[in-house]
Amino acid sequence: MKIQSFVNNPRKSQLNDRPVCQVAIIGAGPYGLAAAAHLRAAKIETRVFGETMGFWSRQMPEGMIVRSIWDACHISDPHRALTMDGYTAAERVQIPQPVALSDFINYGRWFQQQVVPDVDARHVAGIELAPHGFRLVLDDGESFHAQRVVIATGIAKFSRRPPIFDGFPAELVSHTSEHRKLNHFAGKSVAVIGGGQSALETAALLHELGAEVEVIARQPRINWLDQKVTWLKSEANPFRRIFYPPSDVGPPGLNWIVATPGLFRQLPRRTQEWVAYRSIRPAGSGWLVPRLRTVPIRTSLTVTTATGAGTDKVALQIDDGSARRVDHVMLATGYRVDVTRHSFFAPDLLKALHVADGYPELRAGLESSVPGLHFVGAPAARSFGPVNRFVSGTGYAASSLARRIVASAGRNEP
Repeated sequence: MKIQSFVNNPRKSQLNDRPVCQVAIIGAGPYGLAAAAHLRAAKIETRVFGETMGFWSRQMPEGMIVRSIWDACHISDPHRALTMDGYTAAERVQIPQPVALSDFINYGRWFQQQVVPDVDARHVAGIELAPHGFRLVLDDGESFHAQRVVIATGIAKFSRRPPIFDGFPAELVSHTSEHRKLNHFAGKSVAVIGGGQSALETAALLHELGAEVEVIARQPRINWLDQKVTWLKSEANPFRRIFYPPSDVGPPGLNWIVATPGLFRQLPRRTQEWVAYRSIRPAGSGWLVPRLRTVPIRTSLTVTTATGAGTDKVALQIDDGSARRVDHVMLATGYRVDVTRHSFFAPDLLKALHVADGYPELRAGLESSVPGLHFVGAPAARSFGPVNRFVSGTGYAASSLARRIVASAGRNEP
């Protein structure tokens, strides 16, 4: 079921006679697609750039399973017609739960076809301030003007690598985001650094492919989620929604704060930090437990030094005095948002962008200190809470964004 949309129809501006559009969305993952769905349904002229579900299809390993529950996997559209349920009904497919990565990617591509069949796969190479908006330059040299820009590029650029692993070639040390296939690690010894979902699931996949795996985590114990479904959380409980919102982020009590970004934004900063940490601390899904029964998981350990051992090994020194010598180190060390790392921002734009700890400071409509420049997804997490790191956050982000842009269009704001 396609939602009624306002298909791109670029006009000519009076500025150098270049094409202009109301909104340019950079990124075609869940947040970019949801933003386009809401904006086009509101008759806002919108262009979307990037590879559809690119991060999910290129930088997540084959065989991965999405950690979120079914209801938290829906990409938002204003009519709630393009959910996972809508997809399975329209395509007549059955999707087992928990949802496999491949199934979610197919759903995302189906969503894109319903909402933005004209996604432009080119990448944006430059964004600079211009009269009445922004000038964007594409990777093939074409340029155009947009009144507003929405950054929905995800976390691909923000992978975090501990400094002790700087300088190693990719053959010896890599981040989990650098792999689509893991089968070439069969028969090799791999140290997985980290204790969250990415580390634990990567370790399981490597083990099942025939690698000799060890997980090294600095936290004192591994937190496991949903090892068994209690009656309180089961679908049979008529009061389930009182305790568990569909967003599926955070423990009972805090989960409703996280599911209400407008409320989260009003909390004192110290309280926000506590809520965010408590809601998304490193943890692994309970369904990983049986897959890791024979995989060594070492906790309360930190790698203090890493050196090359010959040309094909890495020597690790651990803070308990022990050492390892492995074929490869897999960094499942997460992501650290820093929007100043985006190479497409012009210097004058970056200078006008207020940033705290790498995150843009956002106001209503997820608008930054640069009028007309919006951020959705993980970069919005500091201002509007950790739900923005998950697909379930697309609903608030896209609807809030659309309300702001529609209101500004009514007032003829730039």
